[in-house]
Formats: sequence, structure tokens, C-alpha cells
Amino acid sequence: MMILLSLGIFTGFFVQTITGFAGALIALPFLLFAMPLPDAVGYLSIFYMISTPIHVYKEWHNINLDLLKKLAVSSFFGLLVGIVVLAYGQPIILKKALGIFIILFVLNSLRSAKEIKLFSKMKFLFGFLGGFFSGLFSTGGPLYLIIVKNETSDVKIMRATMFGVLGLITLFRIPVLAFEGILTWQQLYNSLYVLPFFILALVLGKKVYLFLNDTMLKKIMLSLLFVSGFVLLLKK
Repeated sequence: MMILLSLGIFTGFFVQTITGFAGALIALPFLLFAMPLPDAVGYLSIFYMISTPIHVYKEWHNINLDLLKKLAVSSFFGLLVGIVVLAYGQPIILKKALGIFIILFVLNSLRSAKEIKLFSKMKFLFGFLGGFFSGLFSTGGPLYLIIVKNETSDVKIMRATMFGVLGLITLFRIPVLAFEGILTWQQLYNSLYVLPFFILALVLGKKVYLFLNDTMLKKIMLSLLFVSGFVLLLKK
């Protein structure tokens, strides 16, 4: 279990550091080979709790705070509902529906250079759904990226705002997961062994990010969004 946990956390947070999202989507396939979904969400939440304050502190000047505030309330309520569903059931159909939606969004983005302005008027809904899937599968990042991408064309602000959104979600999620018994002391203990791989992922991810230009980073984000849709669609 510890090998898969270490590999999942390393690869997930390496990608997360570069793009600002998709960490959970990359890590989950590794983690789910070794543990049930609630345990995987617990471990991911622990490392998000460590990484997001670091990223938010470093990228604070680039975060779109107005958008962050607009997403906060709806995200909180969505998160509560998602964690309750996680604790008492595993509705795979919702994961597949999210995968289909993400794939369709990416295909539309490739077809047309124009953003879907309707999304800008649906911040509350996207905040709720992002929080819901963050609580249920820890995979709300793609939904947040869709709305953030529609609100800003600057890739640095886009990436920094994603760190801000996921930091907010982590702040909300940790106490609720602990209350529901999904986050345990044993997970915290096991996470100590994984910590060196996690730190290495942050350091290497930052080095790779510095070599990427804005165009390349946008292409990587869109590609990961597309892959994440298929992962959600195919994963049982």
C-alpha cells in the first residue's frame, strides 16, 4: 500500500504544482488500487492541507480574489453534500456524468476560440458542483478550472486562482472529513512516510513550471482536462 500511496502522491502533486489542478485526478488511480475511495480522499486531503498554504502564499498577488469570494459560499454547501454522499454511498454514475461534461467542454474549446459566456453567469452552480465533487471524489478541480478559465485569459492568474480555490476547499473539507470519521490518525501517521516524496514533487514541479511559457501551460491544462474526463468516465 505504501508504495502505491507514495507513487500516487508524488505524481499527483507534481502535476498539481505545475498546473494548479488535476492532482487528485492523477493520484486517485494509484490510490484506489490499494484502498477504498473514502481512505483515498482522506490521504489526498492531508497533502492538500500541506501544499495549498504554500502555493497560496507564493501566488497570493496573482489570485483573483473577487472570483474566489463568489465561489466560496456555494462551494461550501456543495462540499457538505458531497462528503455526506461519500460517507454513505458511492454513486459512480455521477463520476461518469462529470467525465462526459468535461470532455464536451474541452472539445468545444478546441472547436471555438470563444469562451462560453453562459458559464460566467453560473458561478453559484459551478461552485456548488465543484464543492460537491471535491467532497465526493476529490475531483472538483476540472469544474473550477472551467469557470476560472472563462473569467481570465492570463494563465498565471488562472493557475494562482486554482490554488486559491483548492486552498479554500481544503480549509472547508478537513474538519468535515474528520467529523465524519473519514480522516483518521492512522492516515496522518502513514502520511509521514510519504512526506519526502511529496516534498520532492513540489520542488520538481516548481522547476518544470519555470521552464514553461503561457501557451504551453494552457495546452497542458486543456490536455489534462481532457484526460481527466476520460479517467472519470472509465474508472469504476
